[in-house]
Amino acid sequence: MEHSVQREMINEIGHSLDIQLNENILLDQLRARMIVRINQLIQKNFNALVLVLYRVDVSEAKLKYLLKTNKDNDAASIIADLIIERQLQKIETRKKFSQENRDIPEDEKW
Repeated sequence: MEHSVQREMINEIGHSLDIQLNENILLDQLRARMIVRINQLIQKNFNALVLVLYRVDVSEAKLKYLLKTNKDNDAASIIADLIIERQLQKIETRKKFSQENRDIPEDEKW
C-alpha cells in the first residue's frame, strides 16, 4: 500500500474511532487496535458504533450478511475489515476525482 494512502487511512480511522494512532503503525497493528476499540463500543456504547459505521459509510447489507454467514468470527474483526475496506475505497475515489479535475482546462472549470 502506498505510504500516503496508508497515512490518510490511518488518520481517518483514528478520527472515526476516536483513537490515537501513530501514522507509521503497521496494518496488523492498526487492525488489532481497531478491534479492541470496536469491542469497547459494542459492549459500552453501541449507538456510538452505529454512528461510526454510518459516518464511514459501511454497507449495512454487507455487514449483516458477513455477520450472519461468519458466526464463528469475531464481529469486531469483521467490522474492522469493513471499515478499512471502505476507507480505502473512499481514498481511491478522491484520488480519481482529483486527477480528473486536474485534466479540465482552466477556462472550463466552475
